[in-house]
Amino acid sequence: MKFFNNLKKAAFIDRPNRFLLTCRLEGKDIKVFLPNPGRLQEMLFPGSIIYVKSDPYNESRRTKYTAVFIMKNNIPVMVHTHKSNDIVRYLIENRLVPSLENASVVSSEITCGKSRFDFLLKKGMEKLYLEVKSCTLFGEKISMFPDAVTERGRKHLKELSHMAEKGINTCVLFLVHFYGAEYFMADYHTDLLFAQTFLECKNLNIIPLAIEWKDELSFSGKTKILTIPWKVIEQEAKDRGSYLILMELKERKPIETGKMGIISYESAFYVYTGSAMANLTQRINRHRRLRKNHHWHIDYFREHAEIITDIPVRASEDLECALAKSLSEIADFSVENFGSSDCKCKSHLFGFRENPLLRKEFIKVIQYFRIDRLETVISEQ
Repeated sequence: MKFFNNLKKAAFIDRPNRFLLTCRLEGKDIKVFLPNPGRLQEMLFPGSIIYVKSDPYNESRRTKYTAVFIMKNNIPVMVHTHKSNDIVRYLIENRLVPSLENASVVSSEITCGKSRFDFLLKKGMEKLYLEVKSCTLFGEKISMFPDAVTERGRKHLKELSHMAEKGINTCVLFLVHFYGAEYFMADYHTDLLFAQTFLECKNLNIIPLAIEWKDELSFSGKTKILTIPWKVIEQEAKDRGSYLILMELKERKPIETGKMGIISYESAFYVYTGSAMANLTQRINRHRRLRKNHHWHIDYFREHAEIITDIPVRASEDLECALAKSLSEIADFSVENFGSSDCKCKSHLFGFRENPLLRKEFIKVIQYFRIDRLETVISEQ
């Protein structure tokens, strides 16, 4: 089944804002609307292949093109979230959703209580309210949602759960755009509150449904239900673990760094790794503050460097030194003994001469510690 026609192949250049891409198409730079609020960091690298569609002229639109698919490891990933409901409607009508084979669509965009849900279904003589979420974040075998904080998504879970408590049939379908996935988890690294709400809503009918997109960008007809490793989510979705702080020092500068004395730091991007096995969010917020008592090496450096982003890696074990080892293998340089006075690591501060968020090997490190590492945790349960 082909949901999209006449797609054109473009190359990603950059992302000026959340919903806008700059791409190169047929020798020209174009602006492309991205109908997806996710971060998509694991897919958007310079030169990444993006399939776009041309839209009819509209005075309210600043862009002529819309992004539909992004290629990740030669796999097409559908990122046009506005089309997810069309796909789910097709799946329901063609009996391709296990447990909803006997359901039919009554109406869409239905209001109930304080929320609007995607579908009202009829299953036998009963009504069922269905909410759809599009999932594009995945590793080797594990898919996760969300890849950006979603208060709206958390609100939907709570509303549907309250409705279920009153005896109303409700369902959340997570449409996973990667057929190779075997497991589905709430992304507690990105949105801990969503993950904790997810755990509280086990009374909901939750359907993590993986679908397969073929190379020619058509739906193969294959669907499967993914396993939710509830015990692992319960164990890991807590405010503890390790983290990375990505900073930029815009000019070479000598900085007094506690007992290490004055160190000349070159202009570069820096990644610091640390851990907090309790109150992880509080620790990260401390690093963001400029006014504080200096206790660690990072406190001195932080006064002069601008934080670009923080990357929590929530876990029941301390992964700080393992993260440092992985970063040491891909960084352009490191600052010897920085942040590592209480362990055997050579450093916990690593320098990159270009933004590491645009380097596949850096994103691969993040993906391993946040997603792929959990395959072992699941197998041990």
